[in-house]
Amino acid sequence: MHETDMTKALIGTIRDWWDAQPEKPTVQKVHLIVGTFTCVEPASLQFAFDVQTQGTFLDGAELAIKDVPLVAHCHTCHADYQPELGSQYACPSCHSPMEDIRSGRELKIDRLECVAA
Repeated sequence: MHETDMTKALIGTIRDWWDAQPEKPTVQKVHLIVGTFTCVEPASLQFAFDVQTQGTFLDGAELAIKDVPLVAHCHTCHADYQPELGSQYACPSCHSPMEDIRSGRELKIDRLECVAA
């Protein structure tokens, strides 16, 4: 389950930011953007976050995950399309191979909601 390692990295990134703050804010919500092509399972990520933040500076913080669909662009027919994961990645119109991913690979912190300490 690579979500566990991803959650450790996420917590480490937030901790680096939090440690640099002169007054330690309370993090209430972590907004995360996750593309479907990352193959990250949101429920597993949520579970790992809940378990790994217990007893830490993030204990009680909510994880809000925004899913971003896989969107590819076909340079042959100039169309955007949404390939079906694990199935056919070629353009449904002209059957050219997928070569330009426009979205779906994101895995990043969008923002944090905090209150002053």
